[in-house]
Amino acid sequence: MIAHIQGKLVEKLPTEVLIDCGGVGYQVNISLHTYSLIPDTENIKLFTYLQIKEDSHTLFGFVEKSEREIFKMLLSVSGIGASIARTMLSSLEPKQIIQALASGDVATIQSIKGIGSKTAQRAILDLKEKVLKIYNLDEVSIVQNNTNKDEALSALEVLGFNKKLAEKVVDKFVRESPEASVETIIKQALKNL
Repeated sequence: MIAHIQGKLVEKLPTEVLIDCGGVGYQVNISLHTYSLIPDTENIKLFTYLQIKEDSHTLFGFVEKSEREIFKMLLSVSGIGASIARTMLSSLEPKQIIQALASGDVATIQSIKGIGSKTAQRAILDLKEKVLKIYNLDEVSIVQNNTNKDEALSALEVLGFNKKLAEKVVDKFVRESPEASVETIIKQALKNL
């Protein structure tokens, strides 16, 4: 297993990088999250995951070890292959994926291209306990955040805002700031509605 690659950055694209290690060029597939974290320096180090299939050997790279661990966790779910796992990590921040899995937020996971409701539910079913244990998340705080979101949504409805529109705005804000209070969520939603 190749645990990491360190070498000269030859080419950087949103989906892959080319790293020269002692005269050998390695093509490493990356997520948009990793792409945004790669510094524009000559030397680079990526933690890697090597996927071996009958017809190919594919190398995936990550700036953070934690992102690699989430990637490997996602691969353990039936119906999620390497390309969908990479799409998930490109669509959402790793902490947003962890939060969605831990809280059972099917809508967030299903919002990712290529994931249907059955796959989203299976991912939550397979990984919820693992995520809660590994990341020391407290189910109470996750439930609290959902309560804050629900309270904010009902307040916006009382104020006369369209439920679907309000949900979209509130969901986006809660994904970015999961610890936000009810007041903060409402204020932020009012700015965007």
